[in-house]
Amino acid sequence: MKQADFDKKTAIEQLVDVMTMLRNPEFGCPWDVEQTLRSLVPFTLEEVYEVVDAIELGDTVELEEELGDLLFQVVFYSQIAKEDGDFDFEGVAKAITQKLLRRHPHVFPEGSVEQFGVKTTLATDEVAANWDKIKRQERIEKAARKSQGQQTQQSSAASKDDAFESALDTVPAAMPAVMRAMKLQAKAAKDGFDWDELKPVLAKLREEIAEFEEAIEQNDVQAINNELGDILFSAVNIARHVDVDPETALRGANQRFSARFRWIEEELSATGLKMNASSASELNRLWEKAKQSGL
Repeated sequence: MKQADFDKKTAIEQLVDVMTMLRNPEFGCPWDVEQTLRSLVPFTLEEVYEVVDAIELGDTVELEEELGDLLFQVVFYSQIAKEDGDFDFEGVAKAITQKLLRRHPHVFPEGSVEQFGVKTTLATDEVAANWDKIKRQERIEKAARKSQGQQTQQSSAASKDDAFESALDTVPAAMPAVMRAMKLQAKAAKDGFDWDELKPVLAKLREEIAEFEEAIEQNDVQAINNELGDILFSAVNIARHVDVDPETALRGANQRFSARFRWIEEELSATGLKMNASSASELNRLWEKAKQSGL
């Protein structure tokens, strides 16, 4: 491809072309050529968190770069899928565009941009309710499409079980655990499976802690693992009830811990001491001092 021809293309066209060349079996990058849809997953998650980090730092220059890295992941997946004959980036872009038109009938009547320009009278909660309703209908239609043409020799009872759709089925199993716990609880709450106030949620956490302590006393490894998971799940539930994002809250705790730990390191270093040579009481004193300093 001539550079002049490349320069005439849009930025997204250039990105897709570069990705295609990187995946060229003969002249491309060996690492890029070896990647699969599954092998890219860890890198995608890393890029997502780097985007979040840039936002939290308020660094828009870094954010622009990280969003580019995240977009590259989408183009990478699309290129692999294109090579496998499944779909391409054009299809991905068209699919999300149509989904947005379909899920915003209050902005695009009849799912058409031609009707855009009429100010909506819906409140935010009504928009969210409509969004969920449309998504439910999409799931029904998707399930119907999947069932078409499928031949099965299973019993009618088994077929009925396979066709059953749980309210939780749409929460991806691969989500980070804290985020998935939040989503599962929110989905269940929409169907009425929830406490009406915070008090019993706090009581549940205390109950889980007591069960965890009992598991430790019994030295039951599996129970310890299970009960600790229940404690974390209950903590997420508390966050949801007080309208706090648990991931954001935990990230804040991580940042405070890192800042205080660094402060202690610097304090000890200034006096020629090391962390592992200090007593627990001295470290605790410094920790409290770090907290009092505003960290």
